[in-house]
Amino acid sequence: MAGMSLLDPFGRKVNYLRLSVTGRCNLRCSYCRPAGGDEAPTAGEILSDDDLLLLARTAVGLGIEKIRVTGGEPLVRKGVVGLLSRLAAIPGLKKLVLTTNGLHLKESAEALRRAGVESLNVSLDTLRPDRFARITGGGDLRRVVEGITRAQECGFPYIKINAVVMQGINDDEIEEFAALTLDRPLRVRFIEYMPAAAADRTHGITVPGEEILDRLSRRYRLLPMGKEELGGPARYFRIDGSAGAVGIITPVSCHFCGDCNRIRVTSGGVAKGCLFSLQDIDLKPFLRRGNAEGLRKALQDVVQGKPDRHLLSPEGFGGKPFAMSAVGG
Repeated sequence: MAGMSLLDPFGRKVNYLRLSVTGRCNLRCSYCRPAGGDEAPTAGEILSDDDLLLLARTAVGLGIEKIRVTGGEPLVRKGVVGLLSRLAAIPGLKKLVLTTNGLHLKESAEALRRAGVESLNVSLDTLRPDRFARITGGGDLRRVVEGITRAQECGFPYIKINAVVMQGINDDEIEEFAALTLDRPLRVRFIEYMPAAAADRTHGITVPGEEILDRLSRRYRLLPMGKEELGGPARYFRIDGSAGAVGIITPVSCHFCGDCNRIRVTSGGVAKGCLFSLQDIDLKPFLRRGNAEGLRKALQDVVQGKPDRHLLSPEGFGGKPFAMSAVGG
């Protein structure tokens, strides 16, 4: 079955699935899980291991080559390492990667590497312990730093650090984050803040990617790099002489939709052609009946329903607000 190609109506090849395995998280970052209610599905609502494996096998059969496992925080899902090992064994899957907040990384890194996870993205918005506790609702930065170090020791070739840059909150740390790449093979990616969270009261804190690059180029000589195979929307640069790389992801100021290669499925089994999609398809009826043919058709419909671009702009979000944690970030 592998070797097929999924093309959307705009000729984009879709080969990347973001698969959320839980809506739960052990942190509460304001832009991801706003205070006052939790949209995480209950244990009975999230997809089982068998559901997720049927979904992944079907997607790979259609032409998906890369799966990113996300949450919430995927490492809080019971038995997630065993699930990852089974996902990694799917014939035709070229890359299995994981996004985590890093809190459980120190004790999990070795098992994740053995399970077949190729690379890690660690969400980290500040390098200052007091600020980290504030942004995350009480998280311990030291545990995350120890987790990243342990993952490097376990042989992950490079680790990506995702930093959401927010005006007046952590934008004074841009150069400090970039310096992490000087002597370590880390990829630090600066992500524009997306004003889409439910009851978002922080409009106007987005720092444009070009401004971030401009600041970095005043301190460092930046050398553009090519796109990574099966990569996402990041544009990468190497600081001259550095071991790692810096990247920018600009969903707000500069649409990267023209070469979008992704679809996503929430932990509750809802498939979306875009993070900001208004046309979602519930896959649970097909999964619960083991209806592989219906599932194939539903996934093809998701790809055919991909919009040409998302609804986010510097002026705001044109759709219904939502919590990032509810849709796999």
